[in-house]
Amino acid sequence: MSRLFEPLALGELTLENRVIVAPMCQYAVADGTAADWHMVHLGHLALSGAGLLTLEATAVSAEGRISPRDLGLYSDANEAGLARVLTAIRSISPIPVAIQLGHAGRKASSRSPFEGGAQIRPDEEGGWLTVAPSAIPHAAGDAPPEALDEAGMERVKVDFATAAERSARIGIDAIELHMAHGYLLHQFLSPLSNRRDDAYGGAIEGRMRFPVEIFEAVRAAFPVDRPIWVRVSASDWVEGGLSIEDILTLCRALKAAGCAAVHVSSGGVSTEQKIPLGPGYQVHLAKAVKDAVELPVIAVGLITKPEQAEAIIASGEADAIALARAMLWNPRWPWHAAAALGATVRGPKQYWRSAPAGVAPPFEGFAHGQR
Repeated sequence: MSRLFEPLALGELTLENRVIVAPMCQYAVADGTAADWHMVHLGHLALSGAGLLTLEATAVSAEGRISPRDLGLYSDANEAGLARVLTAIRSISPIPVAIQLGHAGRKASSRSPFEGGAQIRPDEEGGWLTVAPSAIPHAAGDAPPEALDEAGMERVKVDFATAAERSARIGIDAIELHMAHGYLLHQFLSPLSNRRDDAYGGAIEGRMRFPVEIFEAVRAAFPVDRPIWVRVSASDWVEGGLSIEDILTLCRALKAAGCAAVHVSSGGVSTEQKIPLGPGYQVHLAKAVKDAVELPVIAVGLITKPEQAEAIIASGEADAIALARAMLWNPRWPWHAAAALGATVRGPKQYWRSAPAGVAPPFEGFAHGQR
């Protein structure tokens, strides 16, 4: 029996299997509003057979967008556009849908990766002044961000809570809060970007105060029977950056606040990072969280083969695996993994006969005489 294809409970939401479509920015909208690209992109991922589909980093305010082409959920138009896409997904697939809510902080106002990814300065067309815990630019030559004061932090908190309310109205099943990859909440957590001398800086207990407050605000704004979890960077890969002990302290506080799981990634807060890339290079960080905190843990990062994913789950290193680029390259990855591991998965009946000769179709309900 494949462990990868066993059910998994995240709070009161039960996934049919432990394969998660990770959030993947598309840089494909105007003014934050999902349209035809997301209809097609998310529609075909909804047919993947994964246990959960996570929508990309979705900005809680216009200033919180990574780029001018980022998805948002801060206006009525954003809400209507995403509701249209979700209605279409619900009509073709039972897959649960989570949304990753985030704010880019000092990494906002940037060009998309395929346009080089550099900052669009506030005095350039399409750019805006960014915000952060401290007035420290992300990269040399960037315009420095504005350090958030109490009023600014309260505004961000309201933006997160309002986006959670909008998420609930359009039927989102779960929320993942983005505390990773160098964006605003990670900027508060990391001593590399947080140099505050008030109650929101200093030791980890101060640096994590604002991210925990954001979690509590979102938890209060979202239906209690729908789970909320976080994505964290468990290492900055820079000397003097976040430690795994910092992240464990954060995770224990989040668990006490009602967090349903932890999605463990790394990096993103510093251009000086040195990441040791290789297959499953972040899995040891996921295991460290799983060993220390009694919460389901999601592993991510260069997990590409079914046997590799199965071994991570079977060995207890994580409870689920998230796929990003591997899912874009092969949107039917869960079908092929189920076939390789002798498991079954949901797939649309229209595609049941797609398995090549010599491969037993892995679809639930498929009768071999139907070929």
